[in-house]
Amino acid sequence: MIIGILKEPQGESRVSMLPEAVKTLLSWNTEVCIEADAGSTAYAEDNTYQDVGASIKSRDELLRQADVLIGIQPLSPEEIALTKPSAVIMGQLNALYNPDLTKLLIDQKRTAFSMELVPRTTRAQSMDVLSSMATVTGYKAVLMAADLLPRFFPMFMTAAGSITPSRVLILGAGVAGLQAIATARRLGASVFAFDVRQAAKEEVLSLGAKFVDVEGATEDKGAGGYAVEQSAEYLQKQKDTIHEHALKADVIITTAQIPGRKAPLLVEERTVRAMKPGSVVIDLAASSGGNCALSQPDQTVNINGVRIVGIENLAAKMPQDASKMYGKNYLNFLKLIIKDGNLNLNFEDDIVTGTCVCHDGQAVSPRIVQMQNS
Repeated sequence: MIIGILKEPQGESRVSMLPEAVKTLLSWNTEVCIEADAGSTAYAEDNTYQDVGASIKSRDELLRQADVLIGIQPLSPEEIALTKPSAVIMGQLNALYNPDLTKLLIDQKRTAFSMELVPRTTRAQSMDVLSSMATVTGYKAVLMAADLLPRFFPMFMTAAGSITPSRVLILGAGVAGLQAIATARRLGASVFAFDVRQAAKEEVLSLGAKFVDVEGATEDKGAGGYAVEQSAEYLQKQKDTIHEHALKADVIITTAQIPGRKAPLLVEERTVRAMKPGSVVIDLAASSGGNCALSQPDQTVNINGVRIVGIENLAAKMPQDASKMYGKNYLNFLKLIIKDGNLNLNFEDDIVTGTCVCHDGQAVSPRIVQMQNS
C-alpha cells in the first residue's frame, strides 16, 4: 500500500507528517512517498525523508498512484479527479463548512476522512487535530498581542516608577483559550476569561485567571465540549458584560466558535470604538465570521488606535511543532484503519465512522448526514 504525503498550497507552512512520523508509518509495512519539497517550509528537507526510507515523487505521481493521500488543506476538484477511485483522501477538509466539496466527494463515490470531524471523546483525544492546533494558536496569539501592544505585559518596579501589568481578556475557554490564559499568565499579565460553559470556570481559575460570570447560559452535554447557541436575552446580557470588561482591557483574544455555524458575535462595534487607544484584539474566529464585529480575515484593522487582527491559520506561524503534533494525531488515527500494511476500514468503530465524510457514494459521519438533511 502506497501512502502519499502531499505538499501544502501557498501560505500553508505546515506539513502533515515530519520524517519522525514517516519512520513510524514505514514500520507498519507500508510504502511512503513524499511530494517534493513537502516539508521544506517546516524545516524538513527531502533528504531527511529519504534518510528514514521514504521516496520523493511529483504531485502528479502521488495523486495518480497513492492508495492513501494525506495532507492538511483539501484537494481541489481537479486534483480529486486525478486520484484512483479506490484511493482514501485525508485532510482537514472542513466538510461542514464546504458542502460543495462534500457533495463532490459523495457524488464521485470517494472515500474521504476529514480530521476536524474526529469526535471529542477521551479515546479520540490523541487524534484530535483541532485541539492540537488550538494549543499552538492560543500560545501564538498571546505572543502576537504582546508584540503589538505598546506596553509591557508584566508588572515592573523600576527606578523610573512602577508599571502596572497589562489586563488581558480571553473570550472562550476551550483549548485555545486555556492555552492563551496560561501563556498570558506566564508573561505576567492580569487575565480575565469568559465562557458560556460553567464547566470551564474551574479550569480558568486553576490557571490563575479570573472568571467573568454571566448567568443564564444554555448548556448541552451532548455538544462534545463545544458551546451551543444561546437565547437572545442571554446574548444581550453577555455583550453588556463583555463591553464593561473590554473597556478596561489592553488585550482581547477571542476564540469562540460553534462547529458548522457562524462564530458568535461577542465584541460589538460600540465596544471597539470605546476601547483604549493602543489596545489589541486578536480574533481567532475570523475565518468563521469573527467574534469581533469589525474583524476581517487575515487583515489588521485600525479603529481609533485599536488594532483588530483577524487570523485564519495562526498554527502555520509555528510550522515545526505544529507539524509534529499534526503528524502524531495522524499516526494515532491511522492505527485504526491500517492493519498489517493494508487498509482496514472498520465502520463499527465510532471514531472511524465519526471522521469519515463519505464512502461508496454515501455520507458516513453523523454530522455530515445531519448537515445534508438540514
